[in-house]
Amino acid sequence: MTTPSAYDQLLDQLEKLPGIGRRSAERIAFHLLRQPADASVALARALEAFRTNLRVCGVCGHVTESDPCPICTDPQRDGTVVLVVEQPSDVFAIEQAGSYRGRYHVLMGRLAPMEAIGPGDLNIQPLLDRVRSRRGDEDGAVREVILGTNPTLEGDGTALYLAEALTELGVSVTRLARGMPTGSSLQGVSKAVLSDAVQARVRMDSHR
Repeated sequence: MTTPSAYDQLLDQLEKLPGIGRRSAERIAFHLLRQPADASVALARALEAFRTNLRVCGVCGHVTESDPCPICTDPQRDGTVVLVVEQPSDVFAIEQAGSYRGRYHVLMGRLAPMEAIGPGDLNIQPLLDRVRSRRGDEDGAVREVILGTNPTLEGDGTALYLAEALTELGVSVTRLARGMPTGSSLQGVSKAVLSDAVQARVRMDSHR
C-alpha cells in the first residue's frame, strides 16, 4: 500500500474535525495552498502551541495555560456561586459581558440521546463532586449553581437533569433568564442580552 500523498493526509485530518466533510476539507486545503507559505507555517505553530500550552482546568473544566485556571484562583471571584455552561466559548462570551463575578463549570457538551451523548460523556460528575465536597465549608461552600446551558431542546434537557441532581444536594439552583432567544447560543447574542440574562436568572429548584 502506498503512503498517502500530503494532500490526502491533510484532507484525512481535516475531515476528523466536527462539521467538516470531504468537500469542506478540500476547500480548506486549497485555501491554504493559495496562501503564502508563512501562513501555513504560522497555523502549524499555533496548533502545536495549542496542544503544548493549553490544558483543562482540574476544577472547572475550562481551557487554560495554568491549572487551576486564573478564574478559579482569583480571590476577587465569588466561589459560592458557580455558573454551568456547555463549552469554553460560553465562558469567554459571558466574561466579555462583564456582569458576572462568580466561578464556572464547563460541561464540554450537552445531553443528546439521539447522538448517544449521556451524563457519563460530560463533565457532570465532577460538578456534583465539587458541590458535595464543600457543603460543610461555610466559607467556601457552593450555595448557588446557575444553569447556563443554551436554550435549545438538548440544553433544556441538560438543565432539567442537572437541576434534579443538584437539588438533592441541597444547593440553590437557578437558570439564566430567557432574555436570550430560543434556539440561539451564548456566543451569538449581544453583551446587553447576556448581562440581562445573568442578572434576571430564575429559580429551578423547590426551595423558596
